[in-house]
Amino acid sequence: MHRAFIAPDGPAFDAPQDTPLLLSAQQAGLALPSSCRNGTCRTCICSLESGRVTYRIEWPGLSAEEKAEGYILPCVAYPLTNVVLRLPVI
Repeated sequence: MHRAFIAPDGPAFDAPQDTPLLLSAQQAGLALPSSCRNGTCRTCICSLESGRVTYRIEWPGLSAEEKAEGYILPCVAYPLTNVVLRLPVI
């Protein structure tokens, strides 16, 4: 079991390795932005400040540049370690 933290001072939640981060957050009672839940709409995009995630399939919702800059799609990202996420300012 990993932990996910919302930067800079947000809540933390349990993040099992076999559950997408968005679903784990929702199960913990957090209402993160979401829509499609399959990696295409980009509503949930956020930056990965630390830690590592994996995807079961290469999703089209992120460009190579965005991946290199540390952006992830929590609806389809599975944690490999503890992670720190920074949500976009809306």
